[in-house]
Amino acid sequence: MRPHPFILAGLCTLALAGCGNTLQDVPVPHNTLEGMIVTPFPVYWLGASFHGLAITEASHDPSGGFAVQYGDCLQGGQSTCVTPLRIVTSPNNSFVPGGTSPGRVIPVRGVFARFAQKGRTIMIPAGPVVVDIYASDARVARAAAETAVPINEAVFPGSLLPSPLPDTGFSAKPLPDQIPAPLRPLHPPRRPAPLRRPAALRPAPAAPRSSSG
Repeated sequence: MRPHPFILAGLCTLALAGCGNTLQDVPVPHNTLEGMIVTPFPVYWLGASFHGLAITEASHDPSGGFAVQYGDCLQGGQSTCVTPLRIVTSPNNSFVPGGTSPGRVIPVRGVFARFAQKGRTIMIPAGPVVVDIYASDARVARAAAETAVPINEAVFPGSLLPSPLPDTGFSAKPLPDQIPAPLRPLHPPRRPAPLRRPAALRPAPAAPRSSSG
């Protein structure tokens, strides 16, 4: 799957900028961004920056999802950072987070999305994944919903989103960390020594023939 030039340009920008967070001073791990490109399901992001907010963190959740944060921490610190904008892609499409909480269902780019927290949280089922957008400003959240694209697919910002797929069964599959490693012997097996017959069972050597005159 070939990334769109928009994606490649964003990654080049990240490589040149170093992606530092001024409050946490922690660089964005480029191996996580590269891992997002080769992931078998679409992972959504907003490029290297969005509405003046630079990407400050990208992480891979133990449950299999990916999160991309934009802007410096508004609250908290390194372990409890609340940024102005965060977009989360979950491969578990068996449910939409907050589906039973109060909110509105509004069409966004051809699919129905759930808006909560006065529009600051938007949950979008798109194809085999669920995209969650969390923002401190409802206008930024809506703009992100209208712009987000998969980092690992050639899609233009603002294009129609894929229709939600039936449950992919991702929640029933074991995660890579849950699969036990195959058992291996501590020492390689040794070749058995060749068997030798006891001396009593060995055939007697033939007597030499006498030569006649």
